[in-house]
Amino acid sequence: MNVLGIIASGVAALFITVVLAKGVRRTALRSGTGREPGARPSRAGVVRRLGGATVVLGTGAAAAAGSALGAAGDGGRAVTGLLAGAGIVAALGLVHDVRPLGLPLRVAVQTGAAALAVYLAGFSPVAGVLAVIWIVLATQAFALLDTSDGVLATVGAVTAAGLLACAAVDGRAELALLPAVLLAGLTGFLLHNWHPARIRPGACGSLFTGFVLASSGALIHVAAPSERTAWAALPVLAAVALADAALVLTSRRRASRPLLQDCGDHITHRLRRLRVTVPGTAVLLGLWAGASVAIGTLVYAGVLHPALALVPLVGSALAVLALLRIPAYVGPAGHRRPPPGHRHRRPAHTARPGHATHAGRYRSD
Repeated sequence: MNVLGIIASGVAALFITVVLAKGVRRTALRSGTGREPGARPSRAGVVRRLGGATVVLGTGAAAAAGSALGAAGDGGRAVTGLLAGAGIVAALGLVHDVRPLGLPLRVAVQTGAAALAVYLAGFSPVAGVLAVIWIVLATQAFALLDTSDGVLATVGAVTAAGLLACAAVDGRAELALLPAVLLAGLTGFLLHNWHPARIRPGACGSLFTGFVLASSGALIHVAAPSERTAWAALPVLAAVALADAALVLTSRRRASRPLLQDCGDHITHRLRRLRVTVPGTAVLLGLWAGASVAIGTLVYAGVLHPALALVPLVGSALAVLALLRIPAYVGPAGHRRPPPGHRHRRPAHTARPGHATHAGRYRSD
């Protein structure tokens, strides 16, 4: 494995992302000056949502350069396919950040991007179909984590570190390159996305992150030696994202609310109702992801018995059950009952940055 090439690619991704994120942050600050309270969201809000493009450009440029220089070894075709699919998904998210798109169109484009990545990676038909389903579902699950400052970047970086460790165990450069550059890119982005965040991933950054993580996991699973228990280990790496998706779907189903409409019922919102701070929420979810990733990686490496992969999965299920007991809806569907003594609630776009709205996004624009 070309360790030096992968390290150099990671350093390049970190540097590019930090520089671009700093530029976007300055643009957002300049665009937001002179805005009157209560006004419609200005150009600054759009710029903040486009912060994820810095992760896309930093990670994509570093990965493409590293692959061209041989850091991916013999897996250049697989890396190219994954980057192409991730680029398509990122472009979809970029358009969605500026002008929201319908769910059927988004799912169709993501499915096509996943199919392209799987085809160029050389999957068998059966494995390819299963991989496409996994990539689309996991991409959506990770994208749903973009509900509070630093959460997606933290969980994504921890997950990328786990995938990098799994690839390093087998000495597969083509599998280690993308997790390495994504880890570096998310770390650089987190410097500007930590609370109080001035930029945020948006659909562009969140879909790109989820796609790269899900696709890299699928590649590692298919390329794993027969003695590896990748089928048991790799789903554990996505425990936090899957738990959040299960939480919101179960909660909305029980409350007879639309399954695909954000209602402020994610893990982050419920932790905030428990008075956990915004940075504390990111730290807690990072620790949750870290514990799951550590166990999953050790199971993959053969250090732990495959049955122990159930520990983080069962723990996540119990956490979901506990979080379901925290009220997320304060009134019937489509109506929110004001709290006692409530007089006036300022619009979400004039609230402090870093707080999640009832629609499941930041209160930063």
